[in-house]
Amino acid sequence: MPKISYPVPSAITLSRRAFMIGAPLFVAGCNTASYDSMSDGGHMISAVDMTAMDPSVQRTEVKWAGKEKPGSIVVKISERRLYLVQDGGTAIRYGVGVGRSPGANFRGTATIGRKEKWPHWTPTDNMMAAIPMYKRFAGGMPGGESNPLGPRALYLYRGGKDTNFRLHGTIEPETIGQPVSSGCIRLFNQDIIDLYERVPLGTTVTVVS
Repeated sequence: MPKISYPVPSAITLSRRAFMIGAPLFVAGCNTASYDSMSDGGHMISAVDMTAMDPSVQRTEVKWAGKEKPGSIVVKISERRLYLVQDGGTAIRYGVGVGRSPGANFRGTATIGRKEKWPHWTPTDNMMAAIPMYKRFAGGMPGGESNPLGPRALYLYRGGKDTNFRLHGTIEPETIGQPVSSGCIRLFNQDIIDLYERVPLGTTVTVVS
């Protein structure tokens, strides 16, 4: 009986086949953010039920054609999205909550002049005027699970001075993607932790309409 020889797949064929099989995983890998519960600094961070949310508010990598340098942050108020610019024409996109009125939002360019874990929160005079219940926190509120700033805060400075605007977490995850804040930019707690670890002091933040 004659011997039958079967062609042996080349390394290139195998690599191409492996790529095609793995391609869906590669694409899905652009959006692998976890919003599970987690322990951080002695505090518990609650999970976020993403099934009830617009999928586009999840942290994901997207194409970026802007002129900003890699490592800089761009907040687009009208989109209610924050972008951390990466190398290679991409950015990490985060869903955010923005000011409840157009005039409440910070605009222009600032730098991250301070970073805090489980930050202390003191409402500004404008916040207390708009929301009288905040007056009971006029002396400040220590960091913790009920603190409105969440587990991290990035403080925006301009000309060496605190602008009183922050990028921070939230105790109201359902508000992400909405115009709800007193002017600060709020992220899911899991996302502000991610962003905090990625950006150093001095990072440029540009907020546009």
